[in-house]
Order: sequence, then structure tokens, then C-alpha cells
Amino acid sequence: MKPTIGIRELKNQASKIVRAVREEQHEVVITHQGKPVAIIRPFTPEDHAELTRQTTQHTLDDIGKLARRITDSWVSDSGAVELVEEQRR
Repeated sequence: MKPTIGIRELKNQASKIVRAVREEQHEVVITHQGKPVAIIRPFTPEDHAELTRQTTQHTLDDIGKLARRITDSWVSDSGAVELVEEQRR
């Protein structure tokens, strides 16, 4: 596999190129009008760990935003624990 390919060739041979990257651990430089613009490379265990970290952080950020929205819109003088205890009676 060539180490450098143009965008048009990438479009026409995407499956073949991705297969070579995955199976043969090739890195391929993508060019546009002869200038390098991107690299396709194998997805490493380190990449997986970073993706997991980012996904977890994004989820935690969303939970934090939701908690702030709930706190900001809370209208009862009782707290959440007190309201749950009332429902159990």
C-alpha cells in the first residue's frame, strides 16, 4: 500500500485502505492537491483508553448540567430526601 494517497483515491478505495490500516497496521497520509491534510492510522489501545475517558467525562458533564438545572428549578422548601421519606409514609 502506498504511504500517501489523494482524497479521490481514498473515496474510491476506502474499504481497501481501511482494511490495510486495520489488518496490516499501515499508516496512510491523505493529500489534497498534493499537500498532506490527514493521516489514517490504526486505532491503538491508548486511543481506546482516551476515547473512553472523553466519553466518561462528557457523560459526567451532562449529569452535572442536569443536576444544576434541577437545583435551579427546585421550588420546595423540603429537600429531596425529605420528599422521598414523605412518599414512603
